[in-house]
Amino acid sequence: MAGIVVIFDFDKTIIDCDSDNWVVDELGFTQLFNQLLPTMPWNTLMDRMMSELHSQGITIKQIEECLKRVPLHPRIITAIKSAHVLGCDLRILSDANRFFIETILKHHGLMDYFSEINTNPSFVDEEGRLRIRPYHDFTSSPHRCNLCPPNMCKVFTFTPTLFQQPV
Repeated sequence: MAGIVVIFDFDKTIIDCDSDNWVVDELGFTQLFNQLLPTMPWNTLMDRMMSELHSQGITIKQIEECLKRVPLHPRIITAIKSAHVLGCDLRILSDANRFFIETILKHHGLMDYFSEINTNPSFVDEEGRLRIRPYHDFTSSPHRCNLCPPNMCKVFTFTPTLFQQPV
């Protein structure tokens, strides 16, 4: 199996839901999210939602605890571990964000099974607020792919590295 690359999406693939919607819904911000959704791009909206959570006293620890409750089918854990044991190079390509993905993977002991995670960057700022950024700055340099969201082209993200690997 050496040389085989397995690329996973994250939301609705590794986990059984959309991680952004999970956090917003579980922490009681669905109404505001739905109100703002038509007014801004998704990543901008999620960054704004993290600002709202922070302003209402929701801590990073509470967001982490919420993420640890995300439903994950037990067979996906087995599939990931089995592919890794067989020598497959496992990667994630997702329009979620790094903080959510890493929190969930670490909670389930799966972080070390993946060699690469391509997703929207996120970080906790000096005020303790989670910030979420787009993978591509879609306002200044859109990727012009009609198949993908404007902030992340999933079609071409792995293409150069995949074709350089020995088969």
